[in-house]
Amino acid sequence: MNILKMEGICKAFNGVPVLDHVSLSIDQGEIHTILGENGAGKSTLMNILTGVLPLDQGRITFLGQTLIQPTVPMTEKLGIAFVHQELNLFPHMKVYENLFLRREITHPLGMLNKREMIRRSQALFQEMGVDIDPKALVADLKTGQKQLLEIARALLFDAKLLILDEPTTALNNEEIDRLFMLLRRLRDAGKSFIFISHKMPEIFAISDHYTVLRNGRFIARGAISETNGEALARLMVGESYVSGDLYQPRPLGPEVLRVSRLTGAGFTDVSFSVRRGEILALTGLQGSGSSEVMQALFGALIPEAGEVAVNGRALPSFGIHAAMQARISMLPSNRKENSVFPDLTILENTTIAEHTLSARRQHISRRKEQQTYGEMRELLNIKAPNPTGAVTALSGGNQQKVFLARWLCTQGEILLLDNPTQGIDVGSKAEIYRLILKLAESGKTILINTLEIGEMQKVADRCAVFYDGRLMQILSHDQIDEHTVMMVSTNAAMEA
Repeated sequence: MNILKMEGICKAFNGVPVLDHVSLSIDQGEIHTILGENGAGKSTLMNILTGVLPLDQGRITFLGQTLIQPTVPMTEKLGIAFVHQELNLFPHMKVYENLFLRREITHPLGMLNKREMIRRSQALFQEMGVDIDPKALVADLKTGQKQLLEIARALLFDAKLLILDEPTTALNNEEIDRLFMLLRRLRDAGKSFIFISHKMPEIFAISDHYTVLRNGRFIARGAISETNGEALARLMVGESYVSGDLYQPRPLGPEVLRVSRLTGAGFTDVSFSVRRGEILALTGLQGSGSSEVMQALFGALIPEAGEVAVNGRALPSFGIHAAMQARISMLPSNRKENSVFPDLTILENTTIAEHTLSARRQHISRRKEQQTYGEMRELLNIKAPNPTGAVTALSGGNQQKVFLARWLCTQGEILLLDNPTQGIDVGSKAEIYRLILKLAESGKTILINTLEIGEMQKVADRCAVFYDGRLMQILSHDQIDEHTVMMVSTNAAMEA
């Protein structure tokens, strides 16, 4: 039975089409993946479905009812829930208060029935197999728990169609398995899901059907069981798709970065060195300490002990400004919390870090800013029609390119990239891989924190594997494979 049908959906911004006669059909009791590069129109289509954006042309039918111009209250009442990748929770409220926000249970005289809301919250978490205290502050939850709380909020009021936008980004493997078990159980009970993800293994593990969008147009629809990752990638990016390894060995320069016995929150006694033009991948299971080490190198976390030397000279102090003066730059993970300045333009977001280093100048040259942005736009293939537009209007992939441009503007010699392709589509990933290799060939020294084995194989000269806050082993490029990395990152090699 068909639950949702979107036909001939069109949408333009300032006369520029972003959706051109797009169609989408979802059956009851299915998990349907929408695929497409960043900027393909996935988010716009979902925002039209949920009433966030008005449609220009087309027809939407949900549960047999034609929605002339959906609104957010209308779609919520009908049972459509949108669980966003970037969390929309109130951190200083309790878990149960977030769950029942705007739908609080009250006593006959209007007083809040806290006991009943807590009881229902506990029952829901038990059904989901989630260990969350309803009375805990959301700010005290782990990131994975916050993501599950978003999903729980949608389930609490019996949503019939749930849109899950990159729901596994912040989850570890165990939490992903638990979530997928829950989704399958709900699907078998008649719930429908729109699943948006760039992770092919997850798509094939959980989805029933797929729809591919490219450049705002409908490309294909089919059963997941009748396709493969290579075919889907080609549908997403067209003839521009290039598969296979990108890595090429190249001569490396002298030592540029030396880390000696670095100890801090989440890591202990870490030592390694990196050469000019080298790409070193840092990896490990979630919580292994690899991300914390990278943050310490940039001064975002202050180490308790140890030394960091750049070009043979120890940093005089730990801190972000000291790191920037030593030509260390960092692209952090979670762009919404750590990178975006939502009230600044694309141009201002690009150049703001360079202004920090040149703060003694009395004036900012708008002409030089525009020239620098133009160079970065061409280098990174940033798809943004107007640099004075809002950075939040860009797709996730193009936002990430803007933030990478921000640090390239500082002339950093050591680039720290923490999950640089998180939430990025396959085409944009390939662009970023080529850029990373190009920067290394030009003499930049690059550290990448990533959980993706394929990513390391495409770009890394070596791989530093962490376990429980310690650097366990540094693998050469030829040693980087799924089995070896997993053995080291789980400490299975030592246990054996």
